[in-house]
Formats: sequence, structure tokens, C-alpha cells
Amino acid sequence: MQTESAELRQTAAALVAEGKGILAADESNGTMDKRLKAVGVEPGAEPRRALRELLFTTEGVTEHISGVILYDETFRQGTADGTPFAQLLRDQGIVPGIKVDTGAKPLAGS
Repeated sequence: MQTESAELRQTAAALVAEGKGILAADESNGTMDKRLKAVGVEPGAEPRRALRELLFTTEGVTEHISGVILYDETFRQGTADGTPFAQLLRDQGIVPGIKVDTGAKPLAGS
């Protein structure tokens, strides 16, 4: 339990590092496809993957980003050379996370 507590403290400290922030890259496929269409790019899994790779490999990203919230598809994707995005981020000292909500739902009893 002590090890888990220390790991949690280390992760929390990394996420709130001075001068850095968390990138919310958790757009759904539908939302990202709308954005791609708006700039004249044919939507699909490969253009979404390529855009995410561009975001995560931009020069200087490690100077400004401490963590990234990933969408389910993004968590399962990787770079063109096959490196999983979560691993790419970890290797850069960026904490990867995953969006766990699936949208608003009626609350029982309300």
C-alpha cells in the first residue's frame, strides 16, 4: 500500500508541475471528424490518428504538457511506426490518462 501511495503522490506532483497543464485530447470520433471536415480533411481513423500523433510529437510539447486525457480510440492508437500513444507520452515524461465517462445519463430516482 505504501508503494501505491508514493506512486499516486508522484503522479499528482507530475500533473501539477509548475508552468505545465493537462491536454484534453479526449474528443469523440464524431467530434474530431467534424473538425477534420471543417478544414477540408476527409474524416476517418487514420486522419484522427495522424492529427493525434502531430499533437503528441510537436517539438516542445514536454515543456508545456504534464498529462493528456485520451479518448478510448486514442488510447488504442499509436504512431506511424507502431509506438502506442500512451507509451510515447510516458517516454516523454507526460502522464497519459483515459476519459472514462460516456456522456450524460438519467440519474436513477430523479
